[in-house]
Amino acid sequence: MKIDRAIISGGGTGGHIFPAIAIANEIKRRNPQADILFVGAIGKMEMERVPAAGYSIEGLQIVGFKRKFSFSNFLLPFKIIKSLWKARKIIRKFNPQIAVGVGGFASGPTLKAATMLKIPSLVQEQNSFPGKTNKILSKNVSKICVAYEGLERFFPPEKIILTGNPTRSEMVSISGKETEGYNCYGFDPLKNTILIIGGSLGARSLNESVVHDLQKLNDSGVQVLWQCGKLYFEKLKEQLSNMELGNIKLVAFIARMDLAYSIADIVISRAGAISVSELCLVKKPVILVPSPNVAEDHQTKNALALVTKNAAILVKDKDAKDKLISTALELLNNTDQKTILQSNIAKMGKPNATSDIVNELEKLIVH
Repeated sequence: MKIDRAIISGGGTGGHIFPAIAIANEIKRRNPQADILFVGAIGKMEMERVPAAGYSIEGLQIVGFKRKFSFSNFLLPFKIIKSLWKARKIIRKFNPQIAVGVGGFASGPTLKAATMLKIPSLVQEQNSFPGKTNKILSKNVSKICVAYEGLERFFPPEKIILTGNPTRSEMVSISGKETEGYNCYGFDPLKNTILIIGGSLGARSLNESVVHDLQKLNDSGVQVLWQCGKLYFEKLKEQLSNMELGNIKLVAFIARMDLAYSIADIVISRAGAISVSELCLVKKPVILVPSPNVAEDHQTKNALALVTKNAAILVKDKDAKDKLISTALELLNNTDQKTILQSNIAKMGKPNATSDIVNELEKLIVH
């Protein structure tokens, strides 16, 4: 059955927002007249990113529990009750056929209210280790779309559908773009290229690793496309102003990830759920450096889901400064290992994830 009215809730990080928008776009592709309303957390990035993508959003005054002592923790129960009441009011007024939660603060009250009002509901879990919100919601929602195997430990097995994560198709469509990519960055097609991406904000440990072994990279003759993040760009540019960068290109942010992926012989990346899903689809040898600064260390768990299948190499954040660049250069020169990693990571890609999730939504409306 076609979807005419849907609520999508969640956010807080790009890892939640991008899948949400991808799901909305697929609904719209199938049903151009569909009315889609997002529900986010006031003050979080979804309140800007969602309207920029062309969708309406309502905000809830909801925050998470702070692990360090904070007075705001005492106010949390009141904010949850207020958000649940507002979410219920939004849902009654909008009257959706379906509700989707992608994780993040706002998805808790919204999906709870939806299930209380008997709206068919679906949770999309991006990580190999689910967050608390989705674990709580799993008891009442109709279906749970996951990106990794083995989540029966956390969710009711009969509700789980292995779909993979929605990814931005324009980011992973790299076939035939190599020439444009080399021209874009002024690189030589005959030389090896390392792509380093620490997320849109950058990653201090990845940046420190490059600075620490800058000479080693220069001596190797490899080309490096280094996305350092907007937070670090000006400081690094000043720090490196008197140093010879050779074939190393420092950028704050990469807008055309498809071109960057197309020319990469190996990729060094954080292990956020959406980044990992994209890397599985671009099928390049990968070294993952999980961020230690995330809830429940889920990036390490995401990385291990690949590493245990010999589909990626793991370098711990605390070891990155001393080991990362050496590991990358060794991998570049090991053709057999690159081939094995490429073959195994390709098997883990789920190119139809977004479509499969919307298929599940349509089935729920029928029932």
